[in-house]
Amino acid sequence: MGSVLSERVPVLAVLALGLTQIIGYGTLYYSFSILAPDMAAQLSWSSEWVFGALSIALLVGGLTAPWLGMLFDRIGAARVMTIGSFVAAAALTVCALAPNKAAYVAALIAVEASANLVQYGAAFALLVQIRPQVASRSITYLTLIAGFASTIFWPITTALHAHLSWQNVYLVFAALNLFVCMPIHTWLSHEGTSSRVKASAAAPRVEGMLPPARRRIGFAIMVTGFSLMSLVSSAVLVHLVPLLSGLGLGATAALVGTLFGPSQVGSRLINMVFGKNLPALHLAMIAAVLIPGGVLVLLFSAPSVPGAMAFAIIFGMGNGLLSIVTGTLPLHLFGSDGYGRLQGKMMAARLILSALAPFVLAFSMENIGIPSSLGITAALGGLSIIALLSIAALRQEQHRPAEQS
Repeated sequence: MGSVLSERVPVLAVLALGLTQIIGYGTLYYSFSILAPDMAAQLSWSSEWVFGALSIALLVGGLTAPWLGMLFDRIGAARVMTIGSFVAAAALTVCALAPNKAAYVAALIAVEASANLVQYGAAFALLVQIRPQVASRSITYLTLIAGFASTIFWPITTALHAHLSWQNVYLVFAALNLFVCMPIHTWLSHEGTSSRVKASAAAPRVEGMLPPARRRIGFAIMVTGFSLMSLVSSAVLVHLVPLLSGLGLGATAALVGTLFGPSQVGSRLINMVFGKNLPALHLAMIAAVLIPGGVLVLLFSAPSVPGAMAFAIIFGMGNGLLSIVTGTLPLHLFGSDGYGRLQGKMMAARLILSALAPFVLAFSMENIGIPSSLGITAALGGLSIIALLSIAALRQEQHRPAEQS
């Protein structure tokens, strides 16, 4: 009976986490771009300064991520997420009530640090802890649900902001984290504990495909690949409107925006239906091809509107798969032991590069032009393909001695 239980996806846990991920990403990340102009006006800052404050907050969040990853393993990801929901609510409240610029920046740093406690890295670790044998499938289902965060929260934030100041919108979002997410995460902390006890009787852990001697280099290569993909994704998405305008496609920015979100969800749905038996490494390689591939389509087709649409679909699909493989590939390669710590280290590298990427691309566009900048960005993304192929080579090395003997 225990082994049958361990092979079933924990549907209630995935659905509950899906709701908290939508709220977590919607309130702590996607809402910012809509509220930023009002924040800038209130603080007598330019929008660039407000987004600069966000980058500083993301950078600090990235530096704290390795410590958080160890916390996932030590006290359980669900308990960390419960604490995170409270911290998020408190940070949003303090940000809304901040009396000056310094207090606002400090509160914003706390908001982004709390995001690491409740978003994908923590949620993936929780699903591995609840039922490691089916965690890959659980992660796929979760990313499918959470993929609607921007689709849901952009209009919600816009509608709220039409009637409320940004401070009051943040207070509403604080209430969502406190009164919806925190009780769910509290329940999951009890569910996670009991599920781990049940699962341990049958199959307590998932073994990694890489041998111990190759894991250090394998992890470094994997993080490099994921970080390069995240760098391209972050840089292009933050500068999407000026990029399109500079390529003569300014009028299509809204169209590209409407195609990007559904493409992310569509790629996850296709993977869920048709890619059940596709190894995580192969899925990661597909993502590594699609992300820079989309950038190249935009670069070589501009100012074609169908080309911009193709870019949005290809790039969106690559980003949708990237969210899945950052959860499933570490489990596939390194197993379930110490999974939270690995997620923490990966979060750190990706967040730091994601924070720096917009500044680097802005500097590059200003000094060498948009086409050259896009070409360099695509080339950096292409290096992630080489990184993932190197991991495949490490796995082949593992099997070769066994075949010879």
